[in-house]
Amino acid sequence: MLLTALHILPIQQLRVMGIGLLVWLAPSLPGFSAEITPFVGSYSGSAEVAQNGTKEKRDLSVDIIETGDGFIVAWVSTIFRTDGRVKESSYEIEFRPTDRDGIYSAAQKRNMFGHSVQLDPMKGEPFVWGRIVGDTLSVFSLFVDVDGGYFMQQYNRTLAEGGLNLSFISTSTGGEVTRNINAFLARQ
Repeated sequence: MLLTALHILPIQQLRVMGIGLLVWLAPSLPGFSAEITPFVGSYSGSAEVAQNGTKEKRDLSVDIIETGDGFIVAWVSTIFRTDGRVKESSYEIEFRPTDRDGIYSAAQKRNMFGHSVQLDPMKGEPFVWGRIVGDTLSVFSLFVDVDGGYFMQQYNRTLAEGGLNLSFISTSTGGEVTRNINAFLARQ
């Protein structure tokens, strides 16, 4: 009966129905990425990290910026050493949607054609990607060392009331945890 009814509808109405169906199904189709909008903003906080038997304070901040075809994650970690030295590291990575829902590739450098591409882990550069699952935005960095082993970093930023819960873990070949940091980053 439905097929007969569709058969007698004018082509224009069938096109409108098809577009409506596509819009309705889009979030579940490959290539339509999970939503970055809830994460967009500036956040900051601090943590104490055990390092070589001492505790060091770290100030942490992250900016998550929506772009026309993806998003940027820019973060700063400031380490206050017990001997008074201060070390600041900052990173900024652009992410673009992939054909896999909720998974984003890093666009870290431009190739000879001007397209953004990922770095090459076989040249000692990090291979980076991101994903959104539910209320957690994760950024992964994989480094291949000179001996063919690996070093992996994972930043989970989970939406929480008033900000983000940050969970950072780094592991090395064999899955040995080399660092684990947890902090609350307040929305600014």
